[in-house]
Amino acid sequence: MLKPAELIELRGVGPLTLHDRRVFNSLIEAAWGPDMAVPGREFTVPTASLKHADEPMSRLAESIERLMQTVVIARTSDGAEMRFQLLGANTIRTTPNAGTLTYSFWPQLAALVRDSSIFAKLDHAVMRSFSSKYAFALYEAVARRARLRHVFRENFTIDGIRDLLGVEAGKLVPYKNLKTKAIEPAVVEVNALTPYQVALEPRMDGRKVVGFIMGWSMKDETGMRDAYAEIQRPRVGRKERLNKETEVHVILDEQMSH
Repeated sequence: MLKPAELIELRGVGPLTLHDRRVFNSLIEAAWGPDMAVPGREFTVPTASLKHADEPMSRLAESIERLMQTVVIARTSDGAEMRFQLLGANTIRTTPNAGTLTYSFWPQLAALVRDSSIFAKLDHAVMRSFSSKYAFALYEAVARRARLRHVFRENFTIDGIRDLLGVEAGKLVPYKNLKTKAIEPAVVEVNALTPYQVALEPRMDGRKVVGFIMGWSMKDETGMRDAYAEIQRPRVGRKERLNKETEVHVILDEQMSH
């Protein structure tokens, strides 16, 4: 799917779960086209496209409500800050065997889409494979930047990287917690499951972390094949496999540096 860069660079998405993010992307994709930029336009999708068959409708309803309640901040082309909720009025209709969701977006979101000129190309299989919402956010951020030429790294403040990963305000405040609970799991999954290689290194002022440097690149053919192969494997045991591969890479890097 294609997703406008402005909808990736949103601040304030911390309260959203991994499931919420998947639902939002599905709603964006289903509405994609000229009508999405029309304020008040309604769209209808089957609820089966937003959840697994064995998932209760209540889980989808909870995600819809969080999307309605989450106020995000977007920066417009002239530098202004725009605030709005991710989802407008909607109606869920259910029958014994099926259901539909009719929904709309706020006019501000429609305006962002209308004026967008940069898009991220996202893969459905990759998005379904993540177990961390921070990995999902990092994947989108790198996919958005991978389309830029001659730019392969970017500096972030600590708050900037928290916004990029969608870390909720007041959560994972100590650097150690941010590193082990958000940054490391995100980098491991993106490097294992996507076409991209990414690194997030701390910027130091003496012994204090003051920001991060994010670098990224496209994988070679072997790397692409390895990522595709991992996506095809069962999710059971994936965390252990990825952690083991990371440990091997760290050992090899240490050996090569001596």
